Amino acid sequence: MKAKKQFECQACGSTFSKWSGQCGACEDWNTIVETVADAGVDKRQRFTSDRGVAAEVRTLASIDTAEQPRLDTGLAELDRVLGGGLVPGSVVLLGGDPGIGKTTLLLQSLAATRALNSVDALYVSGEESAAQISLRAERLKLPVQDLKLLTETDVDRIITQAGQVKPAVLVVDSIQTVYSQVLQSPPGSVAQVRECASRLVSFAKSTGVALYLVGHVTKDGSIAGPRVLEHMVDATLYFEGDPDGLYRMIRAIKNRFGAVNELGVFQMTDEGLREVANPSAILLSRHDTPVPGSVVMVTREGTRPMLVEVQALVDESQLGNPRRVTVGLDQNRLSMLLAVLHRHGGISTAGSDVFANIVGGVRVTETGADLAIVLAVMSSLRDRPLPHDLIVFGEIGLAGEIRPVPGGPERLREATKHGFKRAIAPRGNVPKPIPDGLQITVVSRLGEALEAIS
Repeated sequence: MKAKKQFECQACGSTFSKWSGQCGACEDWNTIVETVADAGVDKRQRFTSDRGVAAEVRTLASIDTAEQPRLDTGLAELDRVLGGGLVPGSVVLLGGDPGIGKTTLLLQSLAATRALNSVDALYVSGEESAAQISLRAERLKLPVQDLKLLTETDVDRIITQAGQVKPAVLVVDSIQTVYSQVLQSPPGSVAQVRECASRLVSFAKSTGVALYLVGHVTKDGSIAGPRVLEHMVDATLYFEGDPDGLYRMIRAIKNRFGAVNELGVFQMTDEGLREVANPSAILLSRHDTPVPGSVVMVTREGTRPMLVEVQALVDESQLGNPRRVTVGLDQNRLSMLLAVLHRHGGISTAGSDVFANIVGGVRVTETGADLAIVLAVMSSLRDRPLPHDLIVFGEIGLAGEIRPVPGGPERLREATKHGFKRAIAPRGNVPKPIPDGLQITVVSRLGEALEAIS
């Protein structure tokens, strides 16, 4: 039976028979999109599980909780982000800026997955031609005779071909280029993205194929299209980094099979992406002599402690409104820390421009960077370098207190492993016993931390 079309408001969920600019129910503007109605679907088919079997009520004790075997992607950093490998039947959404290396990563992973697990893999390209994909695979020195490729944008044909090939891993690049003939809206529209993603997710769950969906990103770096797309998938990964730089990072924002905020680091070379097993070694600049405004902190990305360098520059402002500029940090967080520094430390930066940066292109979102930012600002303001073997971390509250952060002992062990001899850490993060060769200054107030570097 031919699918019926309707128009649905994304704000309140009301449905209409035709499109209009304003929703008559909630009165929001430009929220009505075209969708497929369920009227043409057999009602008996609605109440079935993902495997096509009628759903039944069961107790939690009767459910088999044995962990599913995972597929080795051939890239240890990607396996780390995924939680230990690729789960059959899972759906992974990968987003990133144009030219960041998403196609390169997936081609390498697909070739390695097929070789290591002896399974079939299918790459569906809706953006590049077959010749372009083939040339890229040859440049990466991949076994092109074993990689199966399909250049198609019709979701029905993609599902039909995938059903015939029966791959263990399927890549759709990208979801914004795929369309369904039951909708009149163009590819990339909200209705098309949601409908095609729903069809592909249903296919993956019913057949057990591991599915990668490549998604475009907007100017602010988020996945383009409806927000429901990220709720439909099992894992959402962001491919970050400067396209002109050497290093790329994959960050897990959502993962139903592993830890969130896990980070994988790669280096872009002429022969593709290479894994960086020890990112702390590449993210530290290691100045020949100590310089003002620089301090090393230990951040925690998922389950991995990682050393990064925090830099700050305080300069006399030539403007009436001093600037607060951050790279890799939250700008509002910097403004708040400067206010705490003035109120509880007696140090004012009201007439100065303050710039803060995380070296290496890493983005730090955790509050454990608070103490490092403040001490870097103080070092630049006083023009006094901090010891090169000093490591710091800790959260600063509005009352001037230094709060502990998760994973304190792991952070200190990581610092000791890289040769750091001194640390300034919150009282609640000091382990017993203290790692050999590490001298820890315990602080609980901002004033104590400022005295430790004076």
